[in-house]
Amino acid sequence: MKGFEYYNPAKIIFGKDSLDALEEELARYQVHSLLLIYSGEFIKDLGIYDRVKEAAKNLNITFSENGNVVPNPSVELVRTLVEEGRNKKVDFILAVGGGSSIDTAKAVALGIPYEKDVWDFFDKGVTPNQVLPVGVIPTIASSGSETSNAAIISNGPWKLGFEDDRIIPKFAIVNPEFTLGLPKYQTVAGIADVSSHLLERYFSDEKYSDTTDYLIEGALRALLLNGKRLVKLYETKTKEELLSSEEFFNAKSEVQWLAIVAHNNFLDAGRSADWASHRIEHELSAEYNITHGEGMAVVILAWIRYMAKEKPWRPALLAQRVFGVDAYNYSEEEQALLLAEELECFYKALGLATSLKELEIDETRFEEMAKRATRNGSVGHYLEVNEKRFKDILKLAV
Repeated sequence: MKGFEYYNPAKIIFGKDSLDALEEELARYQVHSLLLIYSGEFIKDLGIYDRVKEAAKNLNITFSENGNVVPNPSVELVRTLVEEGRNKKVDFILAVGGGSSIDTAKAVALGIPYEKDVWDFFDKGVTPNQVLPVGVIPTIASSGSETSNAAIISNGPWKLGFEDDRIIPKFAIVNPEFTLGLPKYQTVAGIADVSSHLLERYFSDEKYSDTTDYLIEGALRALLLNGKRLVKLYETKTKEELLSSEEFFNAKSEVQWLAIVAHNNFLDAGRSADWASHRIEHELSAEYNITHGEGMAVVILAWIRYMAKEKPWRPALLAQRVFGVDAYNYSEEEQALLLAEELECFYKALGLATSLKELEIDETRFEEMAKRATRNGSVGHYLEVNEKRFKDILKLAV
């Protein structure tokens, strides 16, 4: 087991009445000027918008807002919000929505105190001297950005991440009721995203990290179980029945908690996670604007099939532990391929694409993407993925 340092100060307030804590949390941070960042009018339908404005009014907080966030958020909007935030002397950012809103908020929190271009953090790895505090109210179970130390922002064909513990949100107000009205596609794409965070962490070359192995395996089992439950409920109940279903609420709650568990870095303990699949998918979503979770379903399967021949031991272990594949009957390569089959069946049951062909993506830009992603060297930690391997994995995804 590798040595590690774990730190995550995010306060999680989870449950049906969790939004009641908003005013107290804003008062705790002595907020004077708040910027609310979100992605559409749905937060008004959920009642969140009015509650935020009410809290700001009660605390005499200057309130400003922007609801223009889109999936795969761009640095252009971040730059606009940084300028507006400086002009309004914003000292706290509140994000409502999914990973795109939260990552935008984190980037704005980096940019307002920084004198130069906010893209420097993502492209040049600049270390911030100061970061504004961020709070979040997630409305989808997916990215886990509500308690992570990472943000992902796009700039043309570039989709890059930045990590720093100071951008971990101060609090996350998590009410699974806010996710009940989501369409099935958004829900299942989120489930695939959660699964990818668990799998990336499982695919480590560390042989002695039993505790974290079993934690990830258990989380993956819970995700598979509740993902299947949700698909069945979506297919057998009306929207009105879903909104009043205790079973639906509980399954949604499980997935929302799993999204946090999968990406708050606790499951990195004693190991180095891989992340090559995420770098591959970031190229695809930057180039073709596909949904990240669905893109991860496609890429992770191709990565496993590539590793079946190159380095199968970790995927084989997961096949044994979670899907009951008998190690005595199959070689490690065969076990890894069986893992890919099992996961493919799960993603298909969710209704997601499992190949680039289904997403209408061909090999035209593979070389360009591979060169861009590996410009600073290979990606991934389980097996270093250079430019050639990057292209080979993409070809398996077709």
